[in-house]
Amino acid sequence: MKTTKIEWTEATWNPTTGCNKVSSGCKNCYAEVMANRLKAMGTPGYENGFEFTLMPDRLEAPKKIKKPTKFFVNSMSDLFHEKMPFEFLDKVFKTIEETPRHQYQILTKRETILENYFKTRKVPNNVWLGVTVESAETKNRIDVLRNIKAKIRFLSIEPLIEATGKLDLTNIHWVIVGGESGHKARPMNPEWAIDIQNQCDKQDVAFFFKQWGTWGEDGVKRSKKANGRILLGKEWNEEPALI
Repeated sequence: MKTTKIEWTEATWNPTTGCNKVSSGCKNCYAEVMANRLKAMGTPGYENGFEFTLMPDRLEAPKKIKKPTKFFVNSMSDLFHEKMPFEFLDKVFKTIEETPRHQYQILTKRETILENYFKTRKVPNNVWLGVTVESAETKNRIDVLRNIKAKIRFLSIEPLIEATGKLDLTNIHWVIVGGESGHKARPMNPEWAIDIQNQCDKQDVAFFFKQWGTWGEDGVKRSKKANGRILLGKEWNEEPALI
C-alpha cells in the first residue's frame, strides 16, 4: 500500500531526522520547512526541528510491515550525515538485511561518507543506492557511486536547477528528474530535462520524470499538481529491472 506522495516510492522510513545544507540544491529544502512545521505542531520526533537527530525507536519499524514494500530511507534527513555514528548506521543496515522482502532506496548528497562507510562493508542486495546531482558542479558524486558495488545505483536529479551537461551513466541503472516546488522554487528549463532523458535513452538507463514543480513547462508559476508530470508528451515512469 502506498503511504507517501513521493511518486517513485511506496513508503518512507526515517531512522534519523534533520540535516543541513551542503550544496545549491539544498537552498529551498522541503524537509527543513516540513520539520519546522512539525515541531511547531508538537509532532513527536521533531522536538529538535531540523537538527540532525537519531531515532532509535524507529529502527525496527520495517519489521512490522509484512507486505513487501519499497521504502525511501530518510526522506527527512541524510543517512550519511556528518553526525551519523557508523554504529547507528550498522543498526539501520541490520534491519535492512533482516527484511529481504522489502526494497530500500537510499539517497545522499554526502558521497565521501558514503564511500568511506562501504569501504569495509557490503551493500545489501535489497538496497538501491543513489546520489543527488542537481547541477553540473555536483556530477562528481556519480563517479563515487558507480564504484560502489550495489545491485541498483540511481541518480536523483532534483531539483534540476541548471543544465548538467554530458553525463557518464556507466554502471548507473536509474535516473529521476524533477523541478523544484515551493513558493521560492527556481524554474527548470525544459531543455535541461529533455537532454537528460535523451542521454538516458542513448545509454540504456531507466528514466523517471517526477514533476515540473512550481514552474510549468510553459514557464508559468502555478500549483505543482496543475503543472503535472508530462515531458515530451508522456509520463515517464520507468524503473530499473530487478535482477
